[in-house]
Amino acid sequence: MTIHKEGYASLLLAAIVLGTVHYLTRYFLSCPCYDILNNVITGICILLFLVVLQFFRMPTRHTVLNPKHVIAPADGKVVVIEETVEHEFFKGPRKQISIFMSPINVHCNRNPVSGIVKFFKYHPGLFLVAWHPKASTDNERTTTVVETADGQQVLFRQIAGALARRICWYIKDGDNVVQGEEFGFIKFGSRVDIFLPLDAKVLVNIGDKPVGGETVIAELV
Repeated sequence: MTIHKEGYASLLLAAIVLGTVHYLTRYFLSCPCYDILNNVITGICILLFLVVLQFFRMPTRHTVLNPKHVIAPADGKVVVIEETVEHEFFKGPRKQISIFMSPINVHCNRNPVSGIVKFFKYHPGLFLVAWHPKASTDNERTTTVVETADGQQVLFRQIAGALARRICWYIKDGDNVVQGEEFGFIKFGSRVDIFLPLDAKVLVNIGDKPVGGETVIAELV
């Protein structure tokens, strides 16, 4: 396991702030009568740093490439499986699977399929809680459409939430992407939506906890 590149600046800032708090409390509360309080504050500082550290962990994942499989683009919990209308690109009915990423999940996002990026767009927006009905249309988000070698188009959308204040992406129109490889990162969790053809076979249920880059969540016909 390694630390994700998006975490370096945040971890440095956390170390500086928490280190300063630790130093100042030791300096101004140097009397032995404050030893217990100092130890408690030191423990809190260490705990907070470890919390930030776990946000940016980058575990090794092993993806079994299969052109018919749709791989989970994120760790988390399946919160939506439904037939809906996708308005931005397809402008028609699709099967939607949504995975909610809590602050304790790995926040790296991975390509659910291999193929060519046919559409990419970043949308600035609000920071409603990820499960809000309007989060997928009003929040900060990115939309990506990948066309597989056999012409199937899969749309996936990074959605920021109340805590997530920065979406990162590493793809653009025309890129050739590989299933399971990293395409982006959402700091401090949120949600990823996947829109599939209506005849796709969904292989997960509400409440399941897929592993990004490994769990097969659907099968293309």
